Parts: sequence; C-alpha cells; structure tokens
Amino acid sequence: MNQMSASGKTGAEEHATRLTYVGHGTVLIEMDGLRLLVDPLLRRWIGPLVRRTPRPHPELLRNLDAVLITHLHIDHLDVPSLRLLDGDPVILIPDHGVDLLRRRGYRRTIGMVRGTETPIGPVSVTATYAFHSGRRRPASRAGDALGFVVRGSHSIYVAGDTGLFAGMAELAQDLDVACLPIDGWGPRLPKDHLSPLTAAKALALLRPRIAIPIHWGTYFVPGLRQLRGGGIELPPRDFVRYAEQFAPQVEVHLLEPGTWLELPTRRPASVPSRRQSR
Repeated sequence: MNQMSASGKTGAEEHATRLTYVGHGTVLIEMDGLRLLVDPLLRRWIGPLVRRTPRPHPELLRNLDAVLITHLHIDHLDVPSLRLLDGDPVILIPDHGVDLLRRRGYRRTIGMVRGTETPIGPVSVTATYAFHSGRRRPASRAGDALGFVVRGSHSIYVAGDTGLFAGMAELAQDLDVACLPIDGWGPRLPKDHLSPLTAAKALALLRPRIAIPIHWGTYFVPGLRQLRGGGIELPPRDFVRYAEQFAPQVEVHLLEPGTWLELPTRRPASVPSRRQSR
C-alpha cells in the first residue's frame, strides 16, 4: 500500500499523476508536481446530508495549489469545508461567485466563464459548459455551472454536476480521464444530473481512455434512499453495466471514497493501487 508523506506525495513518485476520489463531487488531482482539489465537501454533515464514509485524511487537504469550484450549490461550494484546507490556494470559481467568496475573506479568487483558460504552474485549467443551474440563492447573482478540463502530462475532465448534452462530443479532444457524476441525493434525479445510463452515454461522446464515476456513495439523507430504491452500491454497478454497452472501449475504474488511481507515465496500461475495477 502506498504511504503518503506530509506533502501528500509518495516521495519516489512526486510527479506521478494521481486521482483521488475524496467523495461526493470532490476529486484531488495530483499532476506535474501540483495538487488541485475540485469541489471540496469535507464535513460530517451539511444541511440534511450525512456523510456515510470517514472524513478525508488531513494529508489530502495540505499543500494545495488550487481549488476548482464547478458551481455554487451548497454541496459543491461549502465555505466551512474551504476553512478546513491548509494554506491559501488560489480558487477558480464561476465568475458570479467571486464576490461571494471575497466577502468571506478569500481574495485569491479567479472568475471563470465557459472557455476561460487559466494556467496554474505547468498545468492549464479550462472551464467548459455544464447543463446545470449554477445560481446560489440568495447569495449570488445568476450564472452558469461549469466543468473543468485540466491539462498537463495528462488531460482530465471533471464534469461537476451536469446533464447529458450533445456538445460533449466537441468538449475536449484526446482525454485521458473523465470523472463523471452518476447519482444524486434527493428523491429523484433531475435531467440536469447524469444518471448511470446517461453518464455511460456521455462516455460515448467524450471518448476518454479511462472513466471514474463520482458523486455517489458518500452523502445521503437518512430514509430517503428507499424512495428511489436500491442500495448505495447500485448506481456504480449500473454505470459499469451501461458503460460496457455504450462505450466498451473505455476502461472504467470504481474508486471508493478515499482511494486513488495512479496513471501511467504515458498511456500504456498499468495496475493502480487501492482501487476496485471492473
């Protein structure tokens, strides 16, 4: 089992690309010596949501270079979770959320709109369209939700919350990894959220080499899961089944919250540590 140093890296492989599914929509990208955290939701509970898995290890939250916020809904932009982060990373956020964070003392914020490309050291972060409401009432003005494509030694798409849209086919070329949401926490899954079926159809449009399902298995509302039927493991299993049907060329890796996938230096297949795969 890999052991992390205080920096959150393994010493011998400090510049390996590693993706950690922290839970819900939260993903840690370690690439080219940088640490980028997407949509940190780190508390034991938030509103009606209760975390069913252990809280993230503190080492995952240290020495961050940037935080990427896809949209302003409370399960993707949680200011108390931001307070748990070590240091003062730059925060990339949809443009209409900049004032919200600056009022709370976060000055190192960069507003993003669709098509904006921002360098973070040797890595570039590009904001992409997301089919999802991005407004947070009453704390912000209207604005769009975003996805992000992070490019360095690998290319990684983190969708945030989105429904299926035809433009995914032109969203990004030559993707190594797509991190796609496959579930929600409410009594139903609206059309502006990917389901296991529509996420698998998204793979056929995106054509990544690897897919990692996210936004599952972490938070729940007690008693509410029964309204939609099935257990907490059903959405990822359905996603694997549908992916085999709609995008059999894509390698799917199911990561439990808190586990990671280490990518090969360049393209050839490898066996990552601490994961489950089909």
